[in-house]
Amino acid sequence: MEILVCVKQVPDDSVAVHLKQGTQKVNLEGITAVVNAFDTYALEMAVRLKEAVGGTVTVVTIGGEETKSAVKDCLAVGADQGFLVSDPSFAGADMLGKSRILAAAAKYLEKVSGKPFDIIFCGREATDHANGQVGCQLAETLGVGIVTDLVDIEKTKAGVCCRKQTEEGYLRIESPCPCVVTVSKPAYDPRYPTIKSKLAARRMSIPVLTLEQLGNIPVQRHGFCTVKVFEPPKRKAGVKIQEEDSSDSAQKAIKMMVDAKLL
Repeated sequence: MEILVCVKQVPDDSVAVHLKQGTQKVNLEGITAVVNAFDTYALEMAVRLKEAVGGTVTVVTIGGEETKSAVKDCLAVGADQGFLVSDPSFAGADMLGKSRILAAAAKYLEKVSGKPFDIIFCGREATDHANGQVGCQLAETLGVGIVTDLVDIEKTKAGVCCRKQTEEGYLRIESPCPCVVTVSKPAYDPRYPTIKSKLAARRMSIPVLTLEQLGNIPVQRHGFCTVKVFEPPKRKAGVKIQEEDSSDSAQKAIKMMVDAKLL
């Protein structure tokens, strides 16, 4: 099975991010760039599927030269090969533009290898801009089916069977291949690289795909724009209620909620 995983490098979401004072620009100084969390889940699911049925996992990302480190991180945890899509004309591309770039990269890699991709994995959304649209737009651009928010997947004779979590339970959705899937958080965590796999990934070359190779891609903005960037209001400190008797604490809490017109 030939599998493509689309990943994105984002600021570490475990670190608090703030705006530069007096501006709407995000201050990323001192924040390490990492592979998007949902993309790491997608990669782990793809690698597990490859280990179960055989095949190859290819990783692709859009960005500058510094983004190669994200690809090498993926190579260290099970991906077989990785590619960077980079061109000055791609700067500022919106979600639809990036979807078209990824679609062109997928078609180019299929042409070069002579092997079509059976499944394209994407994370559910990116943790820097949680739009969750690229996977759907990628499927639309390629003209294939999509299953969103997977927590598990398995190969079937007809294609793949996907498990999707809902508020009522789980849905089992079958899809023919080729298809695009987006991955939520499964029941397992992504694997950690070993020292050996890290060293091997460092030695691997990351080919760069440019606009000249991919052809004429319409990547101009299509009406998606950021109106305003602002930090959410800081939460006020809570009130600690600790009376001598628990019933007194409950009565005081109720009175405070009544006074605040919450009840």
